[in-house]
Amino acid sequence: MRVFAPAKINLALHVTGRRADGYHLLDSIVVFADLGDKLEIAPSDELALTVTGPRAAGVPADRRNLIWQAAELFPPGKGAAITLDKQLPHAGGLGGGSADAAAALRGLSELWNVPLPDDEAVLTLGADVPVCLFGRPARMCGIGETLAALPPLPPVWIVLVNPGVEVPTGAVFRALASADNPALPPVPEGWPDAAALAAWLQETRNDLEGPARAQVPAIEKVLAALNAQAGCLLARMSGSGGTCFGLFATADDASRAAGTLDAEPVWWVAQAPVRG
Repeated sequence: MRVFAPAKINLALHVTGRRADGYHLLDSIVVFADLGDKLEIAPSDELALTVTGPRAAGVPADRRNLIWQAAELFPPGKGAAITLDKQLPHAGGLGGGSADAAAALRGLSELWNVPLPDDEAVLTLGADVPVCLFGRPARMCGIGETLAALPPLPPVWIVLVNPGVEVPTGAVFRALASADNPALPPVPEGWPDAAALAAWLQETRNDLEGPARAQVPAIEKVLAALNAQAGCLLARMSGSGGTCFGLFATADDASRAAGTLDAEPVWWVAQAPVRG
């Protein structure tokens, strides 16, 4: 069984509060790119995880991995041999681990012919896992548990650039000047084209971008390079960083931009359509 784990991108991410238990409240626009990690799941007497692929370095293949933790949400006594083909940067703001966990939940539910764990259990894996399990464009609120489908997206392409530096999520949140910021503006009933989507997004923010730039100056260089590309409608950081994205109206514009940006030797660069 093969399961796809698409990259998650926060087109906007507002931090709107902080609960007494320390969890931050979010209001975020989340979409998925047509690129990501891949899982192969096969029957086995025991649970086993193997990590391969160009971004496998540093990814654990034991209970520290969210895939393993996802499997343990199911009733005990079942096994599977899982191979993760890691294509996305580790700790890159693309929800790679969360997308992998969501893909594992889908695949193991089918393999073992058992229901998915309940919403509360899924949320214990991390704030991004519910939206990755949802798997389509969404507005994500609360600590990740409240999801609403977005209107259909127009055709739009995305170029992703990671500067090759991991950004510690906890440190970024701790560096927030304020955890009590305005929510997203009203979401329209739809966007006629990519330019209209980008224009609406210009009225939004990623509240974590400033703290992340302060800790990893290379993010500023990536954003400047994306903004300099012909046809770039919007450049912003995704999640807590350090991967940044540029939105483009055509596949040709995205492909040309990715080709130019890929000349930077330590950067990870990829381009793909946004999944509608």
